[in-house]
Amino acid sequence: MNQDCFICSKHKGEILTAGTTIFEDDYIYVGHIDKGSNPTYLGHIMIDLKRHTPEIGDMTADEAKAFGLIMTRVSKALMEVEGAEHVYSMVSGNSVSHLHMHIVPRYPNTPIKYWSPMELNEWAEAPKGIGNEINEVCLRIKEYIEVTPYD
Repeated sequence: MNQDCFICSKHKGEILTAGTTIFEDDYIYVGHIDKGSNPTYLGHIMIDLKRHTPEIGDMTADEAKAFGLIMTRVSKALMEVEGAEHVYSMVSGNSVSHLHMHIVPRYPNTPIKYWSPMELNEWAEAPKGIGNEINEVCLRIKEYIEVTPYD
């Protein structure tokens, strides 16, 4: 772990985030993005690699398998449980040099103008929430992952 890394600090329990843990194993951690006291786009999920490494290409084979499988399962849960009509995935690494992926749902009736993971937050009518609303989304996704077998 890196002393100066936000994600490493989160994994050490030094930074608390909204919502419950959706999934965790030896390689990855899955939770909801948190904007503190500001409303957050509901269903915006973060998949963090536990080991501090900056790039996708730095993953081991086991990490890559775990990362890919959970990315698929979370995306499927967003569609099946939360009603997303499309799911975006994005890795940028511009502000935090610790591998993490954003999984962002696009819900029905989203205006085409906002069809981008970077634009969804600009939509005034986007489904947003704080605290318990985020926790409820996390619990629904967590339950789906726990009870739905992977094909």
